[in-house]
Amino acid sequence: MNHTLKRWMDKSSELNERVAASAVNAFDWLFHKESLVKSGKTPYTVIHTGDPMSVRYYDLADTEIPLADNSSLVVQKQKLAIPLVLVPPLGVTTETFDLMPNRSLVRYMAARGFQTYLIDWGTPERRHASLSMRDYADRMMTEALDAVRAHSGSQEVSLMGWCMGGLQVLIHAGLPDTKNIRAIVTVASPIDMRGGGLIAGVSQIINTPAKFIAHYTDFRLNKFNPESFHAPGWVTALAFKLTDPIGSVTTYWDLLMNLWDREFVESHSTTSDYLNNMLSYPIGMVGDMFTKVAMHNQMAKGEFVLARGRVAQFSKIDVPLYVFAGAKDVLVAASTAEHILDVVGSSDKRFEVAPGGHMGVILGSSAQGAVWERAANWLQARSQAPAVKAVKKSAGTRVRTASAKAPPPAVKAAPVPRRRRASAAVSAA
Repeated sequence: MNHTLKRWMDKSSELNERVAASAVNAFDWLFHKESLVKSGKTPYTVIHTGDPMSVRYYDLADTEIPLADNSSLVVQKQKLAIPLVLVPPLGVTTETFDLMPNRSLVRYMAARGFQTYLIDWGTPERRHASLSMRDYADRMMTEALDAVRAHSGSQEVSLMGWCMGGLQVLIHAGLPDTKNIRAIVTVASPIDMRGGGLIAGVSQIINTPAKFIAHYTDFRLNKFNPESFHAPGWVTALAFKLTDPIGSVTTYWDLLMNLWDREFVESHSTTSDYLNNMLSYPIGMVGDMFTKVAMHNQMAKGEFVLARGRVAQFSKIDVPLYVFAGAKDVLVAASTAEHILDVVGSSDKRFEVAPGGHMGVILGSSAQGAVWERAANWLQARSQAPAVKAVKKSAGTRVRTASAKAPPPAVKAAPVPRRRRASAAVSAA
């Protein structure tokens, strides 16, 4: 057969297959979108139920799990002595850390041998509008960690928090009566509202007029009924999308161009579902973040006043600390997150800039190697039964490059022969 004719026939066959696949995927996207959403697929057990907070425990029955790079990771059955508690921020669903089967932080950490727990902050309703930072970082965090200690049998726990979840971890660890924290990892957590990035920029813009109003009038947020200011979750979703309005539109063009690729469509649908179903922020938390963080920049000074006589002092934190920031994070600049090292009392501390934006740094395809693997390797060395002595370093280790060489990788099985999936919008978000 003529070579040119054969190539033409092969191309035609491939085009026909793509057209057929695009038609099927488009139909499912329009009428059966729930079949495309793959978040929250890792089995778990609820070990504690509160209001609205609960605690999940993840224990894998699998022998290996898929990874974003098309390889697989052998599940380590021998559990490490120190449990790991993952702390998501408010405003997002718990599926944040279980976004896709091959891009699931809870699944990855469980596979690496950690007794893996996740705090689920629940879905705030109007009746929860008055909940403040003291409720979350003090009362509920204490309640959650007590449940983890009772379930795991270990008094010590390690904590890993993203964004506001990292702030809640630091506040809890800085309380005078907090004990038995083995190690802390924070990812894209803003602590210095004068340090750069969109969040810090907005804080500086509102700082002067807010102080003027507070000084010359009797206007106070805490004078109003919090339930009157309860906003639905779509407000949070809209605010997040407005941080990158162009990207929020162009992602649908990417979907159209890759409509034939089932894995891409599933990834896009899962990410879109996640972004479209964010949760409301209790106005009590909004007030704390507005006044104490944005206006007074308390955390950058090394403290957070939860209430009169109840203050978190970050200089009290002397446990090993690993701080990550996103190289392309427009919300939380690296300098905003890096200041954590300057206010904590830890001698064993490390700062690193990893690829990705505010979401991509923790959820993107490169997060497994640049953040999850490095955090897991670092935590493993500090999760054995005997206490590990802190490495004496006056200022800690700071790695500013987004392409720094990773530590030795976890043991992986032979690559799984799966077609590489096109990256979703969250990869660089």
